[in-house]
Amino acid sequence: MSRAVSIAGLGDNVVDCYMAAGIMFPGGNTLNVAAFSARAGARAAYFGQVADDRAGDHIARSLANEGVDTSWLRRAHGRTAHCMIGHDAQGDRVFLSFDLGVSRFEPTVADLEALRGFDAVHVGSTSGLDSHLDTLSSITRVSYDFATHSEAEHVARIGRNCFLAVHSGADLDDEAFADLLACSAASGAQWSLATRGTKGAVLSHQGQRWVVAARTDLPALDTLGAGDSFAATVLVGLLRGEDPPSVLAIAADVAADTCQRLGAFGDGIPIDSTILAECTASRVLEPIITKEHR
Repeated sequence: MSRAVSIAGLGDNVVDCYMAAGIMFPGGNTLNVAAFSARAGARAAYFGQVADDRAGDHIARSLANEGVDTSWLRRAHGRTAHCMIGHDAQGDRVFLSFDLGVSRFEPTVADLEALRGFDAVHVGSTSGLDSHLDTLSSITRVSYDFATHSEAEHVARIGRNCFLAVHSGADLDDEAFADLLACSAASGAQWSLATRGTKGAVLSHQGQRWVVAARTDLPALDTLGAGDSFAATVLVGLLRGEDPPSVLAIAADVAADTCQRLGAFGDGIPIDSTILAECTASRVLEPIITKEHR
C-alpha cells in the first residue's frame, strides 16, 4: 500500500479563457499541481486568493470537486486572475492577454504554521513568492516550478531550497537542455525534473538520471496543464519513495491524458461577461510573448 502523503499548492491561480470556444477553465501552476496531486492520491490543499466573483466561485468549486481542501483559499474584492487563449494558424496555443487580478498575496503566519503539516509545498515562478522560499524550505519540502526560466543565476539561487526543481525545456536545444540539468543539480536541488514536450522528460538525483519518452500515440487536443499534471504525479511518487522509472511512466500517461481535453482540469463554463467586455473594449487581442509554460 502506498504511503500517505500531503501536498499544498501555494500561489497562482487563473481562469483560462478559450476565446474560440467561449468557455473558461480553472488553471494556474500551483492550483493545477494541487488538483493533480489529489488525483494521484495525495491529501491536497490550495493556499491562494481569488475574487468574490463568478470566476472565483468556479475555481473554488472545481477544487472541491477534485477533493482539494480549500480552507485556506482567500476571497478578495476585485477580479479573479484570467488568461485569454487563442490559437495561431498552425493550431498552436497562444496567450493573447492576461490579468493577475487579485491572485498575488503574502503568506500569513497562520499560513506558514499550517504548511508545516504538509509533506511538501509547491510554488511556481508565476506566484511572486520567491522571497518566502527560505522560510518555506525551513518548515517543509519545497517543490518549485521554474517554467522556462533557465537563467543560471536564478536556478542557482532558487534551487538550493528545492526538494524538487521543475523545469520546462521544450524550447531548448540539446546543449542548452544539458546545461540546464547540470545547473539544476549543482544548485543543491535534491531532485530535478525537466520536461521537453514531445521529447519526453528527464529526472535526476545525486548523479543518476532517468528518462521517459512522451506518449505520442494520441494526438494532443490541448497541452495546457500537461506539464503541471506530470510534475504533480512525479512529486507524489517521490514523496512516497516509489521507483523513479515507474513514477515517470505513470506521469507520462497522466500528461498524455491531460492533453486529450480543453483546459487542465475541471469543467468549462461560459467566459464571464465582465472578462469578455474588458478584453473586447480595451484592445484588439494579439499574441503576447510569455516565458510561462503550463
